[in-house]
Amino acid sequence: MITPHQRVGPNSDGKESMTGSGKAIPSVNRLRVFEFILARNASRDLENYCPLAISYNFRMKNTFDIIVIGAGGMGSATAFELSRRGHSVLALEQYQLGHLFGSSHGHTRIIRKAYYEHPDYVPLLHRAYERWHDLEQRTGRHLLTSCGCLSLGTLQSELVRGVMASASQHRLNVDYLDSAALKTTYPQFTMPGNFVGLLEHGAGFLYVEDCVQAHLDAAIELGASIHAEEPVLNWSANRDTVEVTTVQGTYSAAKLIITAGPWLPELLREFGYPFTVMRQIMWWINPIGAAAFRRDRFPIFISETPEGYFYGLPMLDQRGVKVARHYGAEELGGPNEVDGNVGEQDEAPLRDFLGKYLPGVNGDVSDAQTCIYTLTPDRHFVMDAHPEHANVFIAGGFSGHGFKFASVIGEIMADFAEKGGTDLPVGMFNIGRLLGNPPADEAVE
Repeated sequence: MITPHQRVGPNSDGKESMTGSGKAIPSVNRLRVFEFILARNASRDLENYCPLAISYNFRMKNTFDIIVIGAGGMGSATAFELSRRGHSVLALEQYQLGHLFGSSHGHTRIIRKAYYEHPDYVPLLHRAYERWHDLEQRTGRHLLTSCGCLSLGTLQSELVRGVMASASQHRLNVDYLDSAALKTTYPQFTMPGNFVGLLEHGAGFLYVEDCVQAHLDAAIELGASIHAEEPVLNWSANRDTVEVTTVQGTYSAAKLIITAGPWLPELLREFGYPFTVMRQIMWWINPIGAAAFRRDRFPIFISETPEGYFYGLPMLDQRGVKVARHYGAEELGGPNEVDGNVGEQDEAPLRDFLGKYLPGVNGDVSDAQTCIYTLTPDRHFVMDAHPEHANVFIAGGFSGHGFKFASVIGEIMADFAEKGGTDLPVGMFNIGRLLGNPPADEAVE
């Protein structure tokens, strides 16, 4: 019997299912998933579990306006926005809602506007903040907490140059801390003498699981059907309709939106798009002297060091300070290649970073979780129509920095489903660029 804490990962039985054009994709062991569900549900209070049962309301219905594959961060937001606009929506999730196998877990996600990755993300971030606040108001849940974000690096680093470029172009409130000011203001860090800090005051963090659940609950309240523990076996599309077959049956709709997270590479590999995945570890560490790492004394941080990119958040609960490496691991073909267990060998890069730059956090590990990035070669997103089906749309390749955008991505994908495009600035996220042919006036820098 599988316990609630064991990983029941993709492709656990070596079996395969098929994509819409007949290509095999990893499946899951149905018996193992069923046992996992029983173990999880046996430990739940029935009254508390009943609200999730609402997601099975319309299990007998087979025809919808729009089907969404994947009900994590992006899929839940998309299902909500489509339902808000009056569409009948089915969202399909292969695991239990809020599972730990993808990219929408881990307690918190950073949200920031001084975006080092590219200044063109900033307008979408302005809208994302608005939509998160709208969702808080609609659901009565606290989802976004303000907290300064400190970017650390040399003046020549990609991180510092990128933050400064976005802050300058979009007139964002960012303070510059030279080496001396950095040591005085945040003595918790022991950075090299040539490091500077950029403190963004408009940043914060999102409670990731609560955000997903808020979108799902709001979608269900508006009439959406959310089917959990229902893996997709195959899908097909023609000019007028799409069909999606799952372990429970076949559903039809006018449009299909694929927000499959780490499972996207398998769904699209036959078209030659170079999506990969990367295993990452999120750590919670008991610091030495917890008071120094409270949110009023210690910021969110992102650092570019010779050892790689690392980020962290203040101590928000008894688990301690959250710290993780960003990138720096092997790129893999799909989630079936990802080891969900965390071992001692995974700690080495973390201990090296903490020992050199944040010694007060170099205490005992209280918790650790794996997370899967879905990568594009340029580390920018994909939000576009399917290359061969005008009524199928894709949101993916969020490359380890996408969750903060989920609220606006739901809006973008709803626009695509309704009118084949959006007025929001998404030109740099076209799928054609992955094969070297972006629109001439929308090339990624």
